[in-house]
Order: sequence, then structure tokens, then C-alpha cells
Amino acid sequence: MILFALTTFAATISTRHETRSNHKIKESAATEKRLAAQRHSRVTHARARTVALTRKHRSWERFTASSYSENPEAGDIALGEDPVVRQAAVEALGNMNGTVVAIDPSTGRILAMVNQKLALSSGAQPCSTIKVSVALAALSEGIVTKDTPVNVGGWKINMNQALAHSNNQYFEALGRRLGFQKVSYYAHQFGLGELAGWNIEGEHLGVYPSQELPASEGGVGKMCSFGESVSMTPLQLGALMSAIANGGTLFYLQHPQTAEEITSFQPRVKRYLDIGPLIPEVSVGMSGATHYGTARSLRTSFNTEEVLGKTGTCSNAGTRFGWFGSFANSQSGRIVTVIFLRGDHAVYGPKAAELAGRFYHNLDEHNYFADKHAPVKSANLLRK
Repeated sequence: MILFALTTFAATISTRHETRSNHKIKESAATEKRLAAQRHSRVTHARARTVALTRKHRSWERFTASSYSENPEAGDIALGEDPVVRQAAVEALGNMNGTVVAIDPSTGRILAMVNQKLALSSGAQPCSTIKVSVALAALSEGIVTKDTPVNVGGWKINMNQALAHSNNQYFEALGRRLGFQKVSYYAHQFGLGELAGWNIEGEHLGVYPSQELPASEGGVGKMCSFGESVSMTPLQLGALMSAIANGGTLFYLQHPQTAEEITSFQPRVKRYLDIGPLIPEVSVGMSGATHYGTARSLRTSFNTEEVLGKTGTCSNAGTRFGWFGSFANSQSGRIVTVIFLRGDHAVYGPKAAELAGRFYHNLDEHNYFADKHAPVKSANLLRK
């Protein structure tokens, strides 16, 4: 009897102990679940707060410039331009407050320049188009190849992805590795900070600073991702894009004014850039930009020929800028196009790419890419 009582008592105690253990396990699981929910709530709240602050910042960004112009081509001198190219550019630009510059990269001849007053102005911050020159500089110095993964805050991307999607952290990292002196050297080699044209009346000079941007303002990283403190002209971007399109010859751009000047036209070489082997490296990312990246809006209007390019979007002092530098790589030759827009919320890089698509589409409608144009013989090239 006593043995039975002791056994029963032990069983009761064991059951109570097991019940308490199970209760504690359930309580622990519930606590962990509650803490996890709290952590998730805090993260979600932080993200929501970041988005809200970003939207608030954007909503308070006030622009004083207009994105539209009644007659952007007023005052242009177009007697020496290619009439087909000019008409295609005029129609593509429409009433946007911007400029279109089309160039034959094999000679440096400006085929069309719509809104010449803006095209020849002192320019503006190049925004993300500066990434092209930084990419070439980094490749020239052997810092990376197009396939080298670079850590950008917990994940890695290569140059192809960074150019296509215009990743700022990637190019900030390249800029810091290069340092200001090398970044500045290559920028000047590629034509920034100097006149792009040969005796083009009214052309103003863009500015490349002689000193690095202060660290408090982002340093060389910001200069290499957004073009902060740099002023670039549409002609300077056009000259660089032409050098990429033709294999490395940086021409002086020339704008014929008459039929006689077209007849006597001779290309003038500013310098030869040692970028020939690097062009295939940057071409992958620039092609990616138009196929799946920031310039994919171009494809809504034009997909007949391969187009390589780079967009840029930023704002300064109440004006937003939209850039797109590109070239169509057709079997009958190449044509470089730079579109630069100024204005408000309606202006951004992908919009400039969209207009470029319309421009190339207009050319295609006139069989421009099917027609062979007589090239200027290389023997006629003149150097400064």
C-alpha cells in the first residue's frame, strides 16, 4: 500500500513537472514569436520611415525651370547640316526644353545640332554619364575588369551591371580606389575641361575642378558617381561617345555652316586615346543599359539596330537635368547622339533615352541605316 502511494505520488510529481516544462516551452516559443514580431515591426517601421522621409524630401524639391519650350530650334544655323538627321532630331525633341546633337563619329562632323544655344552653353553637371569616363579610367589602370565583382554594401556587382543600372556605390568605390589625381587625369584625356569643337562660334567651356570635392560633400566618390562639382557640355559628351564608337580617336567636333564647308570638310584629330582594347569592356554595360537597364525606354520606339548608351539624372539649384549619350551601331556605320534636357519633374535620363529612341526610329523610317555614306578618307585627317 505504501509502495503504491509512493509510486502514485512520484507519477503525479513527474506529470506536474512535465506539464510545467511543456508550459515553459510553449511560453518560450510564444515569447520568441512575440520578439520576432516586434523586431519585424521595427524593421518595417524603419523602412516605412525611410520611404516616407525620401518621399517627403522629393515632395519638397522645388524646381523653377520649365521642361518645355515653344520653339527650341529658334535661331539655329542649319545650312550645313544633314537635312534628314536634323529633321529626325527636331521631331524627336518636340517641345522639350533640351538639345539634340548628332555626330558622325568617323569624322567628328556635327550632322545636326538642335537648340544650338543650349548645346553650346557652359553645360551642366553630367550626372551619371560621368560613369563612362570613370569606367574607362578604372579599366585603364587595371583596377577592375568588366567581370570583377565589387562589394556595394553587402552584395557584389560587376561593371556590366553597374553601367546598365547606373549603380552609384560601385562608381564611388572605383573613384576612391583611383584617387582624385588619376580621375582628373583621365577626365582631361577624354576631353572634359576643354573645348570640344574646332572654331565653333559661341561654344562655351565646361569645367573640371582642379581640386577634389571636400569629404563633407562626398569627395571623389561623388565626383565619380554623380559628376558633382563638374560641368560638362553636350559637345564634350558627344566627343567622348564618338571616341568610344570609332575605336579611340578623339576628334575636334566641327559644325559646317555652308555647302562649301561640307565640300571642303576635313576631320581634325585632337588626340588618340589608348582605349581600343577597353571599348568591348564598357560596351557590354552600355548595351545592357538600353536592353534592361536605365535606358530601356529607348526600346519602346526603336529596336531595329543595336544602341549603346548611358543615362544621367540629377538636379541643381532648382533645375533637373536629363542626359543620354549613345551611338547606334549599324552595319552601314555609326551615329552618335547626345540628348540633354533641362526642367522639372518631367526631365530625367530615361526620358532623354526615350527621345533618342524616337530619333533613331525617325532615321530608320528614312532608311538612314540602310544607306551607305561615303566616308572621309583617313589620309585627310588633320591633327592640331
